[in-house]
Amino acid sequence: MAELRWNPVLRDWTMVAGNRQSRPQMPKDWCPFCPGSGKVPEQFDVYRYPNDFPALRSDPPEPDDVANGSLFQTAPSYGRCEVLLYSPDHHGTVAELSDAHVHRLARMWREVFDDMQADPKIKYCYLFENRGAVVGVTMPHPHGQAYGYPFLPSRIGREVDSARGYLTQHESCLFCDLLKEELADGRRILFQNKHFTAYLPFYSPLTYGANLIANRHVASIGGMTGEELDSLGEAVRSMVGMYDSLFDMPFPYMMCMHTAPIHSELDGIDEACHFYIEFIPPMRGADRQQFFASSETGAGAWCNPNCPEEKAQELRAAYEKYQNGASRA
Repeated sequence: MAELRWNPVLRDWTMVAGNRQSRPQMPKDWCPFCPGSGKVPEQFDVYRYPNDFPALRSDPPEPDDVANGSLFQTAPSYGRCEVLLYSPDHHGTVAELSDAHVHRLARMWREVFDDMQADPKIKYCYLFENRGAVVGVTMPHPHGQAYGYPFLPSRIGREVDSARGYLTQHESCLFCDLLKEELADGRRILFQNKHFTAYLPFYSPLTYGANLIANRHVASIGGMTGEELDSLGEAVRSMVGMYDSLFDMPFPYMMCMHTAPIHSELDGIDEACHFYIEFIPPMRGADRQQFFASSETGAGAWCNPNCPEEKAQELRAAYEKYQNGASRA
């Protein structure tokens, strides 16, 4: 049981991967991501390898005999799924990594993107991280993942359509203009470095849901200079440090990198799309979760229980706290 199944209602593909149900619960005294486990090199700083339980694979089996030639359609679950280890330190965090280490991390993200872009069957490279038990993480060792989809996921497709429509109407990039207006307003800006800006969006549906966006118009991580990649690694480190300093605890989140589709036949992709990272924290306080309930998941209608301008002040204070206490080589 491993295939893609077409959803004609939402015009999207569902990945069916029965092998993922067999993922084991890891013992608390052993981690496959740690040196000495036999699963990874004895020495590494960052490391990538194919997911042991992939939803997508380069040698997919034939779909089960469940399609009917009409509304029920299937396709092979072609693609790529990788595990991206950020550090050999099981208890470490991105916020504690050195400059050189986060620079190598950003270059690993770029290498993954470049490799997936070289595969003409892959349509979208999705780099992401799940952090914290509250979002379902069973492996606390610092790591992210990468999925190479053979289709454009529906939410990303909706975003691309919006950006292309804005480009046609205004002859400018939607995200560049959003950044300009956020900077002009200033109340939701969290911090900046030379190449990236962190802000809590005007329309954020989440209490602490911040974006990290490239200052220059660049459609993907594949178009970044070496200096921009270094700046990206440092900015992600600052985001994690900011979140962890908010309530003095490892703050759970989902980190989602938004980038231009690859091998797209749509016009204006590189002009319309703009690289940014979306942080989705499921918390609205130190011990209070912001649940994604019926309105959010069933209707896609979100309600933010807090004022973004007020929460931006809290996040700026947390960033300053992190910066004042951080020492990195």
